[in-house]
Amino acid sequence: MIPFLRKSDPHMLTVGMAGVKMGNQIAQIGCADGGRLGAIAAKVGLSGRAAAIVPDEADARRARKGALEAGVLVDVEVAPPTRLPLEDNAFDLVVVDDTGGLLATLRPEDRVLTVREAFRILKPGGRILVIGAVPRGGLGAVFTRAQSGPPFDPKPSLEADGFKFTRQLGEREGLRFVEGLKPRNMSGQRAER
Repeated sequence: MIPFLRKSDPHMLTVGMAGVKMGNQIAQIGCADGGRLGAIAAKVGLSGRAAAIVPDEADARRARKGALEAGVLVDVEVAPPTRLPLEDNAFDLVVVDDTGGLLATLRPEDRVLTVREAFRILKPGGRILVIGAVPRGGLGAVFTRAQSGPPFDPKPSLEADGFKFTRQLGEREGLRFVEGLKPRNMSGQRAER
């Protein structure tokens, strides 16, 4: 081993795409990779807040392990993504971990409810970041446990439920990053939000 080479951070790309700042309030829906959650949550510091809402105990174990290994506090709760046990207009960023196919496996009506819940808990001007897996081809597909089947494109769902300026930020290292913004001015939005 060469002593002067730095070990690269496997979550540097995700942390950069999330753009989390100290003091931010973040919520993550789903947890296919606890290390990724821990890396993002570490950026909020002591003045921020990190919460993870996961659909099952397997995701909860991954989230707790990732937080423990990163040395950060993450409030982890098992609940359906269609009814997030979080307060309205409270978060600067909602991360949806779709790398395990969370959104793709939901029924269409539950996908709509999940996006609406993310919209509900975001502060005006807040961001949603959907992290999806890029399907691998060839031998890479045989030797990895990456998401199988066609990837879910979240942009139409985000746009249909009020998010503005949705765009794909990038596709790199087997991950796809799509973001949307909750408008600051909510006039003209549907009353049930």
